[in-house]
Amino acid sequence: MTAETASAVPLAASTASPDELTIDTVRAAAARIEGAVVKTPMMRSITLSQITGADIWLKFENLQFTAAYKERGALNALLHLTEEQKQRGVIAASAGNHSQGLSYHGTRLGVPVHIVMPRTTPTVKIMQTESVGGKVVLEGETFDEAHAHARKLEAQMGLTFVHPFDDPLIAAGQGTVALEMLEVQPDLDCIVTPIGGGGLISGMATVARATNPDIEVVGVQAALFPSMFDKIKGESHPCGGDTLAEGIAVKKPGEFTSKVIAERVDDILLVSEPSLEKAVSLLLQIEKTVVEGAGAAGLAAVLSNPERFAGKTIGLVLCGGNIDTRLLANVLLRDLARQGRLARLRVTLQDRPGALFKVMRLFDEHNVNIIEIYHQRIFTTLPAKGLITDIECEARDAQQVEQLIAALRAENYIVEAVELN
Repeated sequence: MTAETASAVPLAASTASPDELTIDTVRAAAARIEGAVVKTPMMRSITLSQITGADIWLKFENLQFTAAYKERGALNALLHLTEEQKQRGVIAASAGNHSQGLSYHGTRLGVPVHIVMPRTTPTVKIMQTESVGGKVVLEGETFDEAHAHARKLEAQMGLTFVHPFDDPLIAAGQGTVALEMLEVQPDLDCIVTPIGGGGLISGMATVARATNPDIEVVGVQAALFPSMFDKIKGESHPCGGDTLAEGIAVKKPGEFTSKVIAERVDDILLVSEPSLEKAVSLLLQIEKTVVEGAGAAGLAAVLSNPERFAGKTIGLVLCGGNIDTRLLANVLLRDLARQGRLARLRVTLQDRPGALFKVMRLFDEHNVNIIEIYHQRIFTTLPAKGLITDIECEARDAQQVEQLIAALRAENYIVEAVELN
């Protein structure tokens, strides 16, 4: 790689200084990308404000063309390329929104884009990246292996590597989100932002600090992936697992971004998987907007810490909407179960004619709708004439289910509700 390439798109993140990311570089990025990315709406949510006890303002970055804010930083980096670099092309390692943003704008600008993804990447993400012009290479079983292969191809093919987050140009592009938020609502007390590698919150914190030092900047990570939380706070937690917020599931935080975060971010909170699921479901039910797990992390943090945020005017970034439809369906159904509107009751019966019919009469009397029935006769600890029946049902609320359970027990049935984690 030539010195010219390195200066065009900063790659030595470990040596980059926070001084390279300023309000001026963010404003310059905003001017550079204006008209090529969507200036997404920033609106107050009356219902979420009532639920949380805070004044909630939502920034709908899930309405970008590729459904994520990543377009901003990717485009800012692409517009810094020299003509020679544009002709040779760029490369990145990503299985998520960065790959789509870089591919879309690279193709639009006539820049060849190569994306290395792990072989484990879901087919839908590969197809989405290819559909906007990216040339996908599958290599390795993990992101780290894909990243290593991307750096190898970078050298072999003379490409320019565009990091998904650990780069002042990327962070400056992402910081334009905060400029737009404060343009609409300059009186924000707090900005709550998801953290993966740290590019988004680095740019946003830079804007907040320069605009109004009193604005509190709070980062959010999934509890399963507390990498930046641990780095900043000097703690050590297990890092890994199957999180709904795969967009911020980063095991190794950025070197450059961690310096910026340590200097400009007030706090980092961790959120559980159930809280992420609840936030995704609420945003769909209340705001009629589809948000991925990472995009709902800010709301999850506010819902999980009501006393901390009560009475404050809060800006939340709905940073992405790329969620698998089957996964979204599971999240919505699990949320209904947590509300008590869906339930699974496990009833012990005698294996004889009419036994199930008598139980069904009680469901009918309590106006509880039966969705599915599962019998288990073999793999139980019951006598041979006994069976376990799982009945999935739909009710008005949890109280209606509890009344049904009480009625079943009054008839001497052994019944329990199957709990959701």
